[in-house]
Amino acid sequence: MTLREFIDKLESAGELIRIKTAVDTRFEMCEITDRMSKSEGGGKALLFENNGTSYPVLMNMMGSDRRVAMALGVEELDDITRRIDNLVKDVMSPKASLWDKFKMLPLLSDVAKWFPKKRSGRGRCQEVVWRGDDAKLSRLPILTSWPHDGGAFITLPMVATVDPNTGIPNLGMYRMQIFDEHTTGMHWHKHKTGARHYEAYKRLGKRMPVSVVLGGDPAYIYSATAPMPDNMDEMLLAGMLRERPVEMVKSLTNDIWVPADADFVIEGYVDTTEELAIEGDFGDHTGFYSLTDLYPRFHVEAITSRRDAIYPATIVGIPPMEDAYIAKATERIFLAPIRLALQPEVRDLYMPMAGTAHNIAIAAIEKRYDGQATKVAQGLWGAGQMMFNKYMLIAPADTNIRSKHKLFRLLRDVDFKRDLIFSEGILDVLDHSAPAKGYGAKLAIDLTNVDLTSEITDLRIPDVMHPAGGVGCFNSELMSAAGILILYAEREWRESVDVENYLKVNHAYSAKYAVLFDHNAASMSHTDLLWIAAANCDPQRDIRLFHNTLIIDARSKRPGYGNNPARFPNVVTSSLKTINHVDSRWEEYDLGERMESPSRHYRKLLLSDKAEW
Repeated sequence: MTLREFIDKLESAGELIRIKTAVDTRFEMCEITDRMSKSEGGGKALLFENNGTSYPVLMNMMGSDRRVAMALGVEELDDITRRIDNLVKDVMSPKASLWDKFKMLPLLSDVAKWFPKKRSGRGRCQEVVWRGDDAKLSRLPILTSWPHDGGAFITLPMVATVDPNTGIPNLGMYRMQIFDEHTTGMHWHKHKTGARHYEAYKRLGKRMPVSVVLGGDPAYIYSATAPMPDNMDEMLLAGMLRERPVEMVKSLTNDIWVPADADFVIEGYVDTTEELAIEGDFGDHTGFYSLTDLYPRFHVEAITSRRDAIYPATIVGIPPMEDAYIAKATERIFLAPIRLALQPEVRDLYMPMAGTAHNIAIAAIEKRYDGQATKVAQGLWGAGQMMFNKYMLIAPADTNIRSKHKLFRLLRDVDFKRDLIFSEGILDVLDHSAPAKGYGAKLAIDLTNVDLTSEITDLRIPDVMHPAGGVGCFNSELMSAAGILILYAEREWRESVDVENYLKVNHAYSAKYAVLFDHNAASMSHTDLLWIAAANCDPQRDIRLFHNTLIIDARSKRPGYGNNPARFPNVVTSSLKTINHVDSRWEEYDLGERMESPSRHYRKLLLSDKAEW
């Protein structure tokens, strides 16, 4: 399925809106898409047909459960889950006899059919060719999304590299900041396969060939984001999803193979002897800016495309956005391999959107012995991209882990002296609360020990409480259900807020959790507060036990104080100028009743007028 065919499919299903009026790729397109992606159910896909270049821009194409399923060619994602589940079971089940082993041959034959297929000649992705000085990045409608971004970024690049030692290819998604007409940044984190390939070329003293794929079958885009095992070709996953091999052609200026039906291919290299470049800032999927850092430069040698090419793009920021729905699909699709290959007691796995993929995970397990939750937590923290997880809840197998009411009931009766599992390990490089880049504390809570047959304790606190210790006001809406007391610091910032004193003065000893936020978060929803707390808290620095109350400091961490991070980012929002501009043009977009800008709400959280505090 080509990207154009997918657009036709979306339009036939009522899942796409064409915007024919001129829309600027600098900020305006992002603000429109942000409003749409945060509307009910993820809104619609958007095709911006008039943007100052020759190519339409497709946005929010997988920004709903339905559109992700359509992109992967199924009615519902569980269809893929069942297919992988059966495959893993068949492959991993013990074979009692030679006949059982022979019965595996047709299955293995089917798998072999999914491997990518190389062919000679040019592909549709090479119908138009620009080389040298003509290979200008300004030909493409590359977005500048947020006001403090370091520039325009390619946001859906499938970066194709090859391990120089094994020849095994990788297709990863790493944002690319435009430096000039022929140069970009290459934002591959140190934990990613692309970075490993770069280090291998650097040790060999060789220049690293790279081809960047844009568009093509949406299954390619999904596969490039998926947590595939290292040294496994992502195009094999795409072939499995389509149940046919991906046709590949060789790039024109290097030996890297790319999907023949892609919309664009940007060919070039990374010079491993070259000094790293300053990349960023960038409004990221965490909902905060990822701040400037040093990354390799990518040099463009050629740009090829289809004649009817469409430019795919996405924006990331405060959840929910398109990436949250893609992560939700991954959660379902990869449950079977996690359960059967790594942690067989895992019955379900859920990563709430407020956790922005890595911050929060909830697992339901079949518990048979004491300490099993600890074993599962440590095992999952060592499994692929789950190593980036910071907070984990582990519930009994019969728990509906997508029901907050079920989880609240378990959370309110946890024994903190018994059920807290602290650890340290790898974190996402984008985790801005960590004391060290990419490394810090982790916390799991074992909910499997809670006795649901016991009498529910009364967790009341006084109806009126007085400011004390730097705490200004409170919200007790979640006290009865979960024992959560939400606190807001006084307006004037202070390094330390004495929550213990506040609890003492107000005799609020029944609070199971006392979570402290900045004063400007007082108008945020419970979901927003969960997002803020998970992002802003380091389990070791910001969580402590006071009698039977777990105190959690979810405030922004001003740099230079105590063990706070050296830098602390701002939340990602549009400027008032962009918001007002889109408001004034809303009728021209023909999108129906005006959607309010989410940024108007979140601008209350801003700490400064730049990307960081």
